Amino acid sequence: MDTSTMRWTSNLLDLLPDDGKRYEIIDGELFMSKAPRYEHQRATSRTWEVLNAWSRKTKLGEPISNPGVIFADDDDVIPDVVWISRERRDKILGQDGHFHAAPDLAVEVLSFTGQNERRDREAKLRLYSRRGVKEYWIVDWMVRHVEIYRRRGRGLKLVATLHASDTLTSPMLPGFSCQVREIFEDYLANGA
Repeated sequence: MDTSTMRWTSNLLDLLPDDGKRYEIIDGELFMSKAPRYEHQRATSRTWEVLNAWSRKTKLGEPISNPGVIFADDDDVIPDVVWISRERRDKILGQDGHFHAAPDLAVEVLSFTGQNERRDREAKLRLYSRRGVKEYWIVDWMVRHVEIYRRRGRGLKLVATLHASDTLTSPMLPGFSCQVREIFEDYLANGA
């Protein structure tokens, strides 16, 4: 079967093997990635942790790790982390346990391979921009920085690239603040 010209849909994902790989569809194109590296998973977990600590205090929403977000039959993805406001959660959570509209915040942690990096920097940026995500963070564990894209008009635009010594904040998350280094620090190496 020639899958290069095939237009993929969510129903076709059910036909793929349950082989531990992540399958996503963006604008009808199938993307597959292998299990992420340790550094990727650590940055994902730390991002979720800082969002969760703030969310538990404020009760304004919650972060979810690796949720299914089905924007449409041909746009079906699994972001590394999303944050959903309390008001939006019940409106966009479907009976199938997946979100069916844009989360407030989407976070992708870059993987080591060029193909996955292009997917996150290009295809997912266009998708999240087109589908109404308010803010998109690209976390790069290799160079230890976070790129912040915010909705400006009809699309997401890069507004900052934050490095380890910078403080991560968001107008969408009142009072949220964390040092970028918290996302990348190694607890074991620091004796914590």
